[in-house]
Amino acid sequence: MSNLITPRTLSGFRDYLPSVMLAREEVLRRAREVYRSYGFTPIDTPACESLDVLLGKGGDESDKLVYRVLSARGDKAEMGLRFDLTVPFARFSAQYINELGTPFKRYAMGPVWRGERPGQGRYREFWQCDFDTIGTTSNAADIETALVINDLFTAIGFDKFEIRVNNRLLLNGLLELNGLAGKAEPLLRSLDKLPKIGREKVAEEMVKEAEVTALQANAVLDLAETTGANADVLNKAEAFFSASPNEKAAEGIRRLRELLTVAKAAGVPEERIKIDLSIARGLDYYTGTIYETFLTDLPGIGSVCSGGRYDNLASKYTKQVLPGVGASLGVDRLIAAMEELKHPLLTGQTTPAQVLIVNFDAARLGDYQRIARALRAACVNVEVYPDTTKKIGTQFAYAEKRGFKLAVVAGPAEFEQGVWKVKDLAKREETAVPEAELVERIKQQV
Repeated sequence: MSNLITPRTLSGFRDYLPSVMLAREEVLRRAREVYRSYGFTPIDTPACESLDVLLGKGGDESDKLVYRVLSARGDKAEMGLRFDLTVPFARFSAQYINELGTPFKRYAMGPVWRGERPGQGRYREFWQCDFDTIGTTSNAADIETALVINDLFTAIGFDKFEIRVNNRLLLNGLLELNGLAGKAEPLLRSLDKLPKIGREKVAEEMVKEAEVTALQANAVLDLAETTGANADVLNKAEAFFSASPNEKAAEGIRRLRELLTVAKAAGVPEERIKIDLSIARGLDYYTGTIYETFLTDLPGIGSVCSGGRYDNLASKYTKQVLPGVGASLGVDRLIAAMEELKHPLLTGQTTPAQVLIVNFDAARLGDYQRIARALRAACVNVEVYPDTTKKIGTQFAYAEKRGFKLAVVAGPAEFEQGVWKVKDLAKREETAVPEAELVERIKQQV
C-alpha cells in the first residue's frame, strides 16, 4: 500500500509556474512605479486581524466570506484572514494617523482570502494591489483615483479598457426620497448583481430581501439603467431628481461632472471613463464615488480594478474623522485575463536571465563565473549552465526552451584567441567578440 500523498492544488487556489509568475511580478513592478509616481508610499499589515476588526465592516455577505483562524489550542476562532486590504488600512490609519498626518497616501500589495465559490479569474486566495488617500473629502482625491487607474492599465500594456464610475450619493439620495434609506444595504447588494442576473431577477430579490414594493424596486432600477453618453446620463439623472430635489444626489452629480472635466483636461481619453449609474459595489462601507474597471476585449471576466470613497470606515476604530478613497487592482483576475488575451507580457519565457553562459570546459568554470559577474555588474541577468557533462547542443536546447536571448560560448580555441562567441538564439546568428568588448556588446543586444 502506497503512502504517497497525491500532489494537488485546493479548489479556489492556484500555483504559478515561472512563465506566468514572471509576468505577475512585472505587473506588480509597474503598479508600484505608477503608485509611487503619484506620491503613494508603501505600508504593510498582517495577514490576520482580530475578528472584531474584520467583521461587520463589509456587511453580512462579506462576513460569511471571512476565514476564521483557530487558536493554537484549536478551541476557538480569535482572528481571521483579511478579506481585503482596505479594512486593515482603516485600522492602521486609526492606530498611526497622529504620527503620519493627513492627507496620507499609501499603497499596499499582498494576498487576501475569501471563502467564496471559485470561478473564471475568481479565487479564494488572491493578491490585491491597493492605493488609497485618507484624511480628505476633497473631490480632487476621487478624481486622482480615476487618473491612477488609467495610468496603471496603460503602464501594464492595455489600451482597451473602461473605467466605469458612479457615486453612491445618487443612489442614497434616491433611497432617501423614497423612504428607503434604512434599506440601503440589501438594495445595493441586489443592485450589484444587475449585470449578472438582469433587471427582473434583481427586482424580485429587492422585493424579497429588502422588503420593498415592486414600484420602489423599479424606481431604483430606472435610475440605475439610465444610458447614453456621459453628459446625457448626468443630464437625465439631474432631470430624474428635478421634481423632488435632493442635496446628496445633486452633490453626487456635481462630483461626477467635475471628474469628467478634470480627467479630460489632464489628457485621459474620453472613452476611457464611462458614467454607469448601475455600479453599486456590494461592500457597505462605500459612501461616494465608486469605480469598476473592465477590459473591453474580455468584459465577461468582471472588474479587474475596483474601489471607491469610504468616509466612515475608520470610525469603527477611532472618534477622529478619517475619510478615504482608493482602489484595488485584482492581480490574479488580471493575470487570468492576460492569459486568455495572450498579453505580450506572457512571453513564455521561464527565466529572468537574458544570457546563458555555456559550460564548455570544467577547467574554465572560474572564467565563466568571472564573465558572468562582470555582466551582472552591468545589470545583465546571467546564468552559468551548471553541468559540464551535458553536450553543447543540450545546453543550447535548454537556453531556447527557457527563453534566453543570448548564449555565450568559449572553449580552448576561443580562449587562445581572446574571444567569446555570442549566439543570438532567436536569429540563430553567432558572432566572435573580443573579451574587452564583450560586456558592452551584450548590453547592446539584450
